[in-house]
Amino acid sequence: MKKNIKFVVCDIDNTLIVPHASLSKPAKKIIELLRAKGILFGLASGRPLEDLDFMIENWGIDVDMMIGMNGSSLRDCRTNQEYSYYMMKPEWIKETIDLMKPFHGNPIIYEPGVVVCVKEDEMVQVSASSSNRKVKKVDDISYLYRTENAKIMFRVPENEMADVEAYFKAHPIQSGYEGFKTQSTLYEFANKHTNKGFALKKYCELKQIPAYQVMAFGDTSNDNSMLAYSGLGVCMKNGSQDTKSVADIITKKPCDQDGWADFMMGYAM
Repeated sequence: MKKNIKFVVCDIDNTLIVPHASLSKPAKKIIELLRAKGILFGLASGRPLEDLDFMIENWGIDVDMMIGMNGSSLRDCRTNQEYSYYMMKPEWIKETIDLMKPFHGNPIIYEPGVVVCVKEDEMVQVSASSSNRKVKKVDDISYLYRTENAKIMFRVPENEMADVEAYFKAHPIQSGYEGFKTQSTLYEFANKHTNKGFALKKYCELKQIPAYQVMAFGDTSNDNSMLAYSGLGVCMKNGSQDTKSVADIITKKPCDQDGWADFMMGYAM
């Protein structure tokens, strides 16, 4: 592999796969080739680690590392050691619900094995089924902030996302958390002290891998810290402009044309 890369880490949705789709055969082959060459491969997602377990089992692949919940959780898959980092306080979760009231957002949190929501719509059902989770609908919204959580998500109409982003750009959050877009219809809030780049750095320190030997792939705002940390940050052609601006390279093809596999075959294999 060029540039002496020792570790490849990849976002999942809209980077490695189209959301709720399976891993392509070319992508699976490349992951197997990487690991056969002794190059570590990891996944970094806003999803919980148990969702990633379900996905890689269905895909029939092994990985060396997994980052979950946008950096709040990390697993060394070779030792099975897990690490948890900064969480969202209950009062912060409540505050985000109040802040999002002007928008048509559906608040969602994760609990073990379930997606918790106040409105069970088609998007919640699809998201739950794709990760083998059940849906838990609650009538009392205060249930969502009865305890700390790694994050809270809001599913918003795609035509409102620009307004959501503009609002929080104009009104920066003063508490210890931050908001960011993770999909075209999903806006999330998490502790500002943790992100994918934070967890990636922790793993690289554990394994004594210098940043310049890391290649990271992503498509949107919650991937920016990971791309910025890595020696080679790659944004998908379908990525958001802010992510393209921090990337070193942009793929020639988008995710829905298997852009990750195409890039890896042309650049790195």
